Amino acid sequence: MKRSICFLFLLALALTICQAQDVSKKLRILVLTDIENEPDDAQSMVRFLTYVNQWDVEGLVATTSVHQRNRVAPERIRRIVQAYGKVRTNLLLHEKGYPEEAYLLSVIKSSVPKYGMDAVGPGNDSEGSEHIIAVVDKKDERPVWIPIWGGANCLAQALWKVRQTRTPAEVDKFVAKLRVYTISDQDDTGPWLRKTFPSLFFIVSPGFHARGGYHYSTWRGISGDGFTRGFDGADSNLVNNAWLDANIRKNHGPLGAEHPHTDFIMEGDTPSFLWLINNGLSDPEHPNYGSWGGRYELYTPRTRKWFMEPETRPIWTDAEDEVQGIDGAWHNSNKATIWRWRKAYQHDFAARIDWTVKPYKEANHPPVAVLGHASELQVKGGEKITLNAEGSSDPDGNSLTYEWIYYREPGTFESNRPLEIQDKQKKNAFIVAPKVTTPETIHIVLAVTDAGEPALTRYRRVIVTVLP
Repeated sequence: MKRSICFLFLLALALTICQAQDVSKKLRILVLTDIENEPDDAQSMVRFLTYVNQWDVEGLVATTSVHQRNRVAPERIRRIVQAYGKVRTNLLLHEKGYPEEAYLLSVIKSSVPKYGMDAVGPGNDSEGSEHIIAVVDKKDERPVWIPIWGGANCLAQALWKVRQTRTPAEVDKFVAKLRVYTISDQDDTGPWLRKTFPSLFFIVSPGFHARGGYHYSTWRGISGDGFTRGFDGADSNLVNNAWLDANIRKNHGPLGAEHPHTDFIMEGDTPSFLWLINNGLSDPEHPNYGSWGGRYELYTPRTRKWFMEPETRPIWTDAEDEVQGIDGAWHNSNKATIWRWRKAYQHDFAARIDWTVKPYKEANHPPVAVLGHASELQVKGGEKITLNAEGSSDPDGNSLTYEWIYYREPGTFESNRPLEIQDKQKKNAFIVAPKVTTPETIHIVLAVTDAGEPALTRYRRVIVTVLP
């Protein structure tokens, strides 16, 4: 069996390696939120701040949306950040890097309180749009990730101004630093952005569209809601108000208390940053790999008909996973790309809220998942692939359990017969590479879970290239 870090014989794999995230560098993040349109933005902001040490947060911008057309609410962001400030010292007992309250308050900005394209063009510059430009213009080669929880018009105004004041080459350089994920098109600037800046990295999970109509979007897999008909196989007891009261809101300090009662859907905006959490599962430059925030594929305009505006460019949007639910049945849906990880991401949130009030020894901390071999392997069809998690550990001394998951959908290999991993719940496992006629890739995910309370999971992904 041959093992290699980089395989130049396959262009797609080479691009994967060249673009892979450098986990030693924090991601730069700038959030746009129509907070106060309903409770879920405030809910998402609470969870976001428990992970804020993982990123360089460069902006928290209050915006409008189809649900809140003439108002922005930076004061609610400030209130939640001030609650974070009261628990920051305790958070630092558990992990390093939590920024000071004063810094986060300094990057809270507002956009123009107008709806959609009415806020784009001459006279519509705002502290929010100007801040976006300043952040992207910094002498920092890292891209800027922009989760959009409401309308996109503040970003649209920033790009409109850049296009008006710079050369085409300078505009292209600016756009190349942006990575956008929008929770639906919640105003009419999303289609304009994609049409006007065709090279812009853009993920959109349609859902509610500004011109009306619903699609059951990937992000609804975070918790499900009244728009989702029937049982989808996920455990709803982990996302209802009773669970949130017990594990997040009550007796969990001032930050947990800022997580409001769910009226419609729990944290509908959270998938926009769940995939940016450094848990060993995600590779943000590759939304098609799948993560806590879901899985997305690059489609051409002809492959999707539910966009309310005609798309003129390929676009990252909803993909589907086939996942076994708690009912024992198999469910094939875009929402399953998120809810398949629900227990892990809910437990993780509960643990981090614990960090806001508990000393280190009374809280649980995530295990360290380690591969005893390279994360990218090359084999020939029919060869045995040995997998091991030697070196995995737990900072609290808890015992560990292991699961090796064949993640079929991100790979290129297709077969009517599922690939079976032998000893898939042991530290050491193996799989026999399938016979292929052309080079194919398969993805195997190692999930390491500790025995703490709540039990926490971390991952490592193995990408195997199988040669004929």
